[in-house]
Amino acid sequence: MKAENLEQEVLYDIHSPKSSKRLALSALLLKENIDIKTISRVVGVSERQVRNHRKIYKEQGRSALTSDTRYRPVSELEAHEDIILENLTAAPVATAAEASERIKTLTGIKRSPTQVRRYMRKLGLKPLKVAAIPAKANPVAQVEFLETKLEPIIEEAEAGKRVLLFMDAAHFVWQLYLGVLWCMARIFIPAASGRVRVSVLGAYNPIKNELIKIVNRSYINSSTVIELMVKIRVFYSGRPITIVLDNAKYQRCKAVIERAAELHIELLFLPTYSPNLNLIERLWRFVKKECLYSKYYETANDFEEAIISCLDDINVGRKHKLKKLMTLKFQLFPCHSTEEDSPQNLAA
Repeated sequence: MKAENLEQEVLYDIHSPKSSKRLALSALLLKENIDIKTISRVVGVSERQVRNHRKIYKEQGRSALTSDTRYRPVSELEAHEDIILENLTAAPVATAAEASERIKTLTGIKRSPTQVRRYMRKLGLKPLKVAAIPAKANPVAQVEFLETKLEPIIEEAEAGKRVLLFMDAAHFVWQLYLGVLWCMARIFIPAASGRVRVSVLGAYNPIKNELIKIVNRSYINSSTVIELMVKIRVFYSGRPITIVLDNAKYQRCKAVIERAAELHIELLFLPTYSPNLNLIERLWRFVKKECLYSKYYETANDFEEAIISCLDDINVGRKHKLKKLMTLKFQLFPCHSTEEDSPQNLAA
């Protein structure tokens, strides 16, 4: 704001609080030697408040115009903020009503679920869906694999020295996938009349955002994997290739390993039960969301065409949608907590 016109700037600034605007208007009118009664009527405050404005402006000068002196009530919970945050972080609650009871037990202060919900958001807490850790996953092995094997290959791929692909199979079943729609009334979608399955074996290049795939209505086996590796070698002719894949039997078999060696393709097998380290898993979820959720297909052919069309468009029109999703950042699981550190014990 310009110092010489500060009163006018405050008066017409949409972001200035009303109290500052009233003070600025009173100051301008006082400078014109207008009587207090008239100023009271124009500004919309009492004569006593105009005198108060005059006193404040005389003592603080123009700095009073930029200071926000509005009253803000302080919650009683702020005195207990540390203990509340520590408790809710150690043993998260499922509902605001549960948090309200927990806070009452901790502090003796009763607040409604609506107030508590607002307070939890102020603390930085937010409702997040609980994620599952595969029963036999080894978080330590995953960290070691990521740091010692996968990240060096990612660096080579980003430098253009190697092609990095993530391979996996997906099986899309012709059935109803219910989702959420913004609508005036609840929508009912007919269920599919068959159990047709479209199988896809894909290899995704996160550096170039390219998908190489094989689609069929039967099964994925070692022959399908070999067929896809041949396509990959032709597509990336003359370049070093690493394929990251899981330990499915049709992938980690003698025929596939030997053929990969002949094609000069390195197979990098993930630790067991590590879907979180296979980037292409995100792609399959994306495909379901794009062309299956809340959609009905009258025939099996329509269903298959929708899957294929979505997969074909990944290399073209849907690249911008995948840019943020298919980043080379991986979710790692925390190490298993001991019985003493369990949320139930912490809540007690």
